[in-house]
Amino acid sequence: MKRISIGITDFKEIVNDNYYLVDKSLFIKEIIEDGSKVLLLPRPRRFGKTVNMSMLKYFFEKTDEDNSLLFKELNINKHKDIMERQGSYPVIYLTFKDEKYLNWKDCKSGMKFIIGSEFKRHKYLLESNILDDEEKEIYKDVMNLKAEDIYYYKSLLSLSIYLFKYYNKKAVIIIDEYDVPIQSGYTSGYYEDIISFMRNFLSGGLKDNVYLEKAILTGILRVARESIFSGLNNLNVYSILKNKYSSYFGFSEAEIEEVFKYYKVESKLDEVKSWYNGYVFGENIIYNPWSILNYVNNYEEGLQPYWINTSSNDLVKSLITKGGQQLKSELEDLIRNKSIIKEINENIEMKEIDKSTENVWSFLLLSGYLKTINKVRKSDRRLVCELAIPNIEVKYLYNEIIMSWFRESINNDEFNFMLKSLINGDIKTFGKILKKFVLSSVSYFDISGQESEKVYHAFILGMLIALSEDYEVKFNRESGYGRYDVIIIPKDKNKIGIIMEFKKVDRDEKEDLKKAAEDGLKQIKERDYKQELVMREIKNIIEVAIAFEGKDVMILT
Repeated sequence: MKRISIGITDFKEIVNDNYYLVDKSLFIKEIIEDGSKVLLLPRPRRFGKTVNMSMLKYFFEKTDEDNSLLFKELNINKHKDIMERQGSYPVIYLTFKDEKYLNWKDCKSGMKFIIGSEFKRHKYLLESNILDDEEKEIYKDVMNLKAEDIYYYKSLLSLSIYLFKYYNKKAVIIIDEYDVPIQSGYTSGYYEDIISFMRNFLSGGLKDNVYLEKAILTGILRVARESIFSGLNNLNVYSILKNKYSSYFGFSEAEIEEVFKYYKVESKLDEVKSWYNGYVFGENIIYNPWSILNYVNNYEEGLQPYWINTSSNDLVKSLITKGGQQLKSELEDLIRNKSIIKEINENIEMKEIDKSTENVWSFLLLSGYLKTINKVRKSDRRLVCELAIPNIEVKYLYNEIIMSWFRESINNDEFNFMLKSLINGDIKTFGKILKKFVLSSVSYFDISGQESEKVYHAFILGMLIALSEDYEVKFNRESGYGRYDVIIIPKDKNKIGIIMEFKKVDRDEKEDLKKAAEDGLKQIKERDYKQELVMREIKNIIEVAIAFEGKDVMILT
């Protein structure tokens, strides 16, 4: 019985140490047959990027070992013309997947260490006669982390030149997770420094490099061409929205069925599909491999949010929290299993992500937190997509983000007591805790000045999540924000049904809190909102109007 590889990303170790391998080896054939000199393959984290890059390294690299045996049982071995190229090239292999630092000094040291380690892996070059004395000294300085910055900028180019001279073959350059340090720079305040480094480093090795056979890069985002890949005309980008290469990252339904059959857990397939499928790469439905393998390895523990717990989601949390009322309204739709229509920018520049709501949705899609249902390319080349939450596991993350808003302002016990008071009809206690929540929340949500609107959007989302097991929470938005009615429908018709009308005080109309709340109650009655509850045979109905003005709240029943 083959073992399950959890966190093992070295292709050779997986094959030689009897781990289960989903055969993605035809990826090699497509890479070779692709006419592009430089390929960028952005994919969400934990979708098999590093294993695939490691596989390419063992396929292409010319070494003293016979690595062709690694491919003996794989699909690629059926293509003899491709296998003839196995072990034929010098390879430069770099992975930046762990380069996450709080400051630029440490990040630059980490980048130099990765580059220096690759120079050390090829230190046999120092023993040859292809380098003159000055080149050898610079090589040693790069390897020993003592060289000036310029030599690290030019390291891809210089190493590919030396390898060509040694092997008389152009180099294959493989760079895994190139944008991890860029994202770290964005979140930790040294974005311009890391962008400058990466621009010099990548353009030096990939632009007009006559010693380059082919370069393959992976990451999460494409990152705008002008920010890093300036002048790189030989680059082709294959994002999750394109069909080419879409089957080589993540597991297809047929592949997970084989996995479950092999480990004799076929009976668990249906529940697993609802939790872990739903990603769409190109035209393919894809499953998250990290979650699938972890589930099979721990299936007795039941369904767990494996993927979203693998690393920090702080950037996602920050983007959603800072988003305005429109983003939160649309998030409500997503949480309620609806879809939203958005224009998607495939060329996001990291520093622009939080500058508009549209950029946030683009980031969430490209990094795996949303999926496409439909996409249309407009005549002006704009890409418009219908978006939804991929599965239960990812929805769990959104729920966690929303509930974290409350934990910033009110402890979990108080929040639960507030909602318990509401559904039990104790509006007085509910009101006291809600006012406390509003007072402590305004500073947390005060991003654009629309404090009360952001607070009640957060409150509505919290109700939607916290009450979903026993209640159906329905919304009826009107024009503008700040005017909502909410109907809380108990699944048990013997429990209390609640109608809530939110009113934002209109200063232009010289409203005050009391008048706004009275208008809210009047609106509930005049529009006969309780009719839906009556039709559900719910007899105990409470009508509540909540008026906001900054930090002030008034509740009337």
